[in-house]
Amino acid sequence: MVSIIPNVKEKTRKQYTGVSRGTRIMKNLTLILPVMVLTLMVICAIFANLSWLGLPQYGLAPHDPNKTAPRDKFLPPAFIEGGKSDYLLGTDKLGRDILSRVIHGARVSLSVSLLAIFITAGVGTMLGIFSGYVGGRVDGFLMRIVDVALSFPGLLLAMLLAVAVGPGFWTVVFALSVLGWAFYARLVRGESLRIRQSDFVAQARVNGASPFRIMLRHIFPNVVNSLIVLMTLQVGMMILSEAALSYIGIGITAPQASWGSMVSDGRAELDRAWWISTFPGVAIGLVVMSGNFLGDWIRDKLDPRLRQV
Repeated sequence: MVSIIPNVKEKTRKQYTGVSRGTRIMKNLTLILPVMVLTLMVICAIFANLSWLGLPQYGLAPHDPNKTAPRDKFLPPAFIEGGKSDYLLGTDKLGRDILSRVIHGARVSLSVSLLAIFITAGVGTMLGIFSGYVGGRVDGFLMRIVDVALSFPGLLLAMLLAVAVGPGFWTVVFALSVLGWAFYARLVRGESLRIRQSDFVAQARVNGASPFRIMLRHIFPNVVNSLIVLMTLQVGMMILSEAALSYIGIGITAPQASWGSMVSDGRAELDRAWWISTFPGVAIGLVVMSGNFLGDWIRDKLDPRLRQV
C-alpha cells in the first residue's frame, strides 16, 4: 500500500539543505570578497613599479605618480565625457594621474599598517603575557599604564610628534605604535589570567619549568588565535588612522602619494573635480571593510563556540 502522506522528514531535510546552502554561500562571500580586495591591495603595493628589479618604466601604475602635466589638469575619468583613455580615473589639479597615485598609495598604506601592527602586537603581547602570568602588584602597575595609554588622545600625540620631528612616514608609524600596543596588552592579559589557572600550566610548574618557559611554550600558543583576530581587525583601523593623519597634513608628506593626502587635496575641488577625493576614499572604505569582514570570519573559525553556532 502506497502512502499518500508526504514525507515530513524528506521535506524538512530539503528545507534545511536549502538554508544551509545559502548560509554557506554568504560565509564564502564574507571570505572571498575581503581576500580579493586585500590581495589586490598587496599586488598594487608590490608591483606599482618594478624599480627594485631595475625596470622603473614598467609596473601596474600607467604613469609616474608625481609627474605633473599642467595641460591635462582636472581631466575627468575616461568613462566621462571629456576624459582621456590615458587617464582612466582622471587627473588632479597638477595633472597627475589619479589611478597611478591610488596604486602607489596602496604601498604607503600597507607599509604603515603592517609595520605598526607588528610593533604594537609584539610589545603588547609580551607585556600582556607577563602581566597576566605574574599578577599581583606588577599586574596592577602595568594595567594602570595601559589605562593611561588607552585614555591618551592619539591624534594629539601625532600632532606633537609632527611638530617635534616633522611629518613623514616614520612619524606616522611611531605615532600609531606608541599607544596601539595597549589594546593587545589588555586582550592578552585577560587570556593569560585564564590560562595560568589551567591544569597543564600547574603541571608545568610541578615539573620545574621556569616562568619564561611557561609563558613562551604554554601561554603564548593559547593566545595566538585571539591575537590573529585582533591583528586582522587592526589592518583597517591602521589604514584609516594613517589616512586621517595624512588628511590633516601631519602624515605622509607631499609629493609622495597617500590615500589620505589625496582626499585632502581634492576636498576644495569637489564641486568640479569630485574624482580626486572619491577614488582614494573608495579605496580606503573597501580596504577597511575587507579587514573587518576578514577579521570576523577568522574569529568565527577560531572560536569553537561560534563555530558550533
